Amino acid sequence: VQLQAYGGGSVQTGGSLRLSCAASARTFSNYIMAWFRQAPGKEREFVASTAWSGPITYYADSVKGRFTISKDKVKNTVYLQMNSLKPEDTAAYYCAAKNRGGTNYNYWGQGTLVTVSS
Repeated sequence: VQLQAYGGGSVQTGGSLRLSCAASARTFSNYIMAWFRQAPGKEREFVASTAWSGPITYYADSVKGRFTISKDKVKNTVYLQMNSLKPEDTAAYYCAAKNRGGTNYNYWGQGTLVTVSS
């Protein structure tokens, strides 16, 4: 599985960005796709996840109601729509994938930087 994340940038507080993660693999039907982020000086944290073959999604409490994870099965792309951005959302965002029954995310894309200014 290869993942390529893009779409980061700089916005002001209250703005929006949409991140994209282009994925390539023979099949994604058994994968969980996710977004993580890592702010400077902090550990990487979970943001959101979705099952490739189902509607279930999970969000970190800090982004619920503001971020939406979605997927386009035709384009093999996972999105993270980020609205009402706050300075504390500033981080490098990573997309990741794991097998549905797995514990750890073992496929990672490169980070895309999101900067939110006040």
